[in-house]
Amino acid sequence: MDEQEFKSRADEALQEICEAVNEAAEDYEGFEADFSSGALAVEFDAPPAKFVVSPNTPVRQVWVSAHTRSFKLDWNAEREEFVFAETNQTLLELIEWAIGKQIGREVVL
Repeated sequence: MDEQEFKSRADEALQEICEAVNEAAEDYEGFEADFSSGALAVEFDAPPAKFVVSPNTPVRQVWVSAHTRSFKLDWNAEREEFVFAETNQTLLELIEWAIGKQIGREVVL
């Protein structure tokens, strides 16, 4: 995948996640998402925390920083999604898990 295609796919994925998180925040409360300068930040009220999702263009990965860990997701052409190889979770599934762990209940985006 060339740089332009990666940037386009990453930007689209992060915008979709941002919209889904903000819609879910209306039901679950206590967190919100902001997409700016190419990165997505999810902030929590209590307990206070911040997750960051950002593209890493040189290695063509999307990185998620959450729960004192960094998750590095690669593009899976067959699934047409960014996937965390260790657990086979898509970016959306990983964000659902991370938010759910933070607020103490299952979250569906």
